Amino acid sequence: MSRRLVSITLDNLSDLPTPCRNCVYWELDPIACERAIASGDAALEKEAWVSDTLLEWGSCGQLAYVDGVPAGYVMYAPPAYVPRSVAFPTSPVSPDAVLLMTAKLLPDFRGGGLGRMLIQGVARDIVRRGVRAIEAFGRTDSGTPESSEDADYRCLLPADYLRAVGFKTVRPHPRTPRLRLDVKTTVTWKEDVESALERLLSSMQAPVLSR
Repeated sequence: MSRRLVSITLDNLSDLPTPCRNCVYWELDPIACERAIASGDAALEKEAWVSDTLLEWGSCGQLAYVDGVPAGYVMYAPPAYVPRSVAFPTSPVSPDAVLLMTAKLLPDFRGGGLGRMLIQGVARDIVRRGVRAIEAFGRTDSGTPESSEDADYRCLLPADYLRAVGFKTVRPHPRTPRLRLDVKTTVTWKEDVESALERLLSSMQAPVLSR
């Protein structure tokens, strides 16, 4: 069995699992997101976002392959590159942090160490940028889509999972708290992130969008 990890680029963007390839929940502000979905331009908008972020900031995601088959991915970026990050009552993300946007391991590939492999790639990438922390908007409900708003919340990682792997609440909210994982040194960054987010990726059910 061969496994490899690569940065997300325009060449492999189509390997993101459905419906993630066409999801622009994080990449656009709420109004622009709805317009892109209604016009059928979501895939093009996501491609444009990845292109701009790669050019201006660099790697914004990692893809894992097993025997040439896409098995999982993670996406992250500074809050200035994530328009949706200002749309929450617990905004803004701290300027010294990278926002953990989304992560997913396909069910057939969980439990085989791919979570650690993905996070090692994230850690190597972010450590060299001198970033001090990861932040994420968590959701506190079950994600049952009782309304279109609730369906959107399913794009957020569960707050309970984030707390369980070491994130601390820095801005409480009954629906969308903001959580943070601080990094003191390069060594503790790698230890904290690889351990914490590996458990997150390996144990959680990935969000599924209803569009």
